[in-house]
Amino acid sequence: MSESTRAVLGSSYPPQLVDELVASYQEAKTNFYRGGHRLSAVEGGRFCEAAFRILEQITTGSHTPIGESLNTQNVISVAGAQPKEKHPKSVRIYIPRALRVVYDIRNSRNAAHLSDEIDANLQDATLVTSVLDWVVAELVRLSNGVTPEEAQKIIEDLVTRQVPGVQDFGDFQKILRPDMRVGDRVLVLLYRRGVQGARYPELLQWMPNSMRSNLRRTLRTLDAKALVHVADENVQITYAGQRTVESRGLLEPL
Repeated sequence: MSESTRAVLGSSYPPQLVDELVASYQEAKTNFYRGGHRLSAVEGGRFCEAAFRILEQITTGSHTPIGESLNTQNVISVAGAQPKEKHPKSVRIYIPRALRVVYDIRNSRNAAHLSDEIDANLQDATLVTSVLDWVVAELVRLSNGVTPEEAQKIIEDLVTRQVPGVQDFGDFQKILRPDMRVGDRVLVLLYRRGVQGARYPELLQWMPNSMRSNLRRTLRTLDAKALVHVADENVQITYAGQRTVESRGLLEPL
């Protein structure tokens, strides 16, 4: 999560709760992309503890201190009883119900699997991380002191996939796998950029010098395999490309 997102949240909600929310969000996302699906759901529960307290703050002006027992059902009931002219439906209904689903998965889902042979951790973690993205985006949208344009940019950034094997140095994306081939590098970088994709000059800049001369040919090959989509100078990863990155374990650094 970017510092701008943290700053927007911190301007509207208690800083301690924002710190807890951001820390658990980042851990949940990192665990998910590293394959730690059960841990991702656990962090989702921790995220909910912070988000429920933020809801308390929004609807009542105060919140249960961190470390004290939290009555989540009471938070949901109080939020639902708020007058519609005072709080939007997102605060009264959508966010509380979304958090309830994630919270219940953390607390009881492992005991409720249909069969010992069916591992639901991946599907649970996929749901959890998607809900976390949505809740953070809603909290940003509801924040004070941010223009609609700024909020939209932050929300778009939230759906950018976090990739442990790529480190961000301002405008430069560095692959932390020196052994990685040019085609795999392209896929990982585009996976990291999400729906935004990347311009050809950006990809060229992020490649080692020895790989730059073959980049155009590599892009044509990946496009022919439907792993990327090339439109003029813009390149985006496809669903098939995303699955390739995940299934081959390309997200991790050495």
